Amino acid sequence: MKSVRDRRDSRWDTHREQRRAELVAAAIEAVRTHGAGVGMDDVAAAAGTSKTVVYRHFQDRTGLYVAVCEAVAATLVTRIRAAVDTAREETGSPHAMVAAGIDAYLWLIENDREVYRFVVHRPLLDTGTTDPVTDLTTVIGDHVALVIDAAVHDERAARSWGHGIVGLVRGAADDWLARPDGTTRAELTARLTDLAWTGLAGLRTPEVTP
Repeated sequence: MKSVRDRRDSRWDTHREQRRAELVAAAIEAVRTHGAGVGMDDVAAAAGTSKTVVYRHFQDRTGLYVAVCEAVAATLVTRIRAAVDTAREETGSPHAMVAAGIDAYLWLIENDREVYRFVVHRPLLDTGTTDPVTDLTTVIGDHVALVIDAAVHDERAARSWGHGIVGLVRGAADDWLARPDGTTRAELTARLTDLAWTGLAGLRTPEVTP
C-alpha cells in the first residue's frame, strides 16, 4: 500500500513541477507582452488560468517572482558558460573568454529587455524578502572567478576580481538600458572588455595574455 502511495505522490510531484514550469514560462511571456510592470492578472491570462491557480502553486507574487528569476538565471548562466567555453576551445585566450562572457550577459538585455527590467526592478518582490538578483550575480561572479583563477591560480583574488567585473558590467548594462545613446552591444562589449582587461593585464602573470 505504501508503495502505491509513493508512486502516486511521485506522479503528483512531477505534475506539480511541470505545472510550475508552465506557469513560469507564461509569466515570462506576459512580461514580454505587457512590460516589466506586469500584474498577476496578466500572468494568469497568459497562462489561461486564474490567479487562484497561480497562487496555489507559488503561494504569493513573491514566490512567482523568485521562480521567474531562477529561470532567467539558469538561462543566463547557461549562455555565459557556453560562450566562455566556446571562446576557450576556439582561442584559448582569457581576453576572448572575458569578452564572450560580457557579450552573453548583454545579449539578454538586448534581446529580452523587459524580462531583464522585470528581474532587476523587482516589481513583485515584497520588502524583507531575500533578493534573488543578488543570488544571480553571485552565481555569475563565481563563474567568472573560476575563469580568472584558471589563469592566475589565486582563488581568493580571482573571487574578488570576478565579482568586481560582474559589478562593472551590470552597472554599465543598466545605464545602457535606461539611457540608450546609440551604443551597440558590440561596442559596449568591447569597451567593458578593454576596461576589465586593463586591470587583469596588470596582474602580470604569464597566463594573463590576450
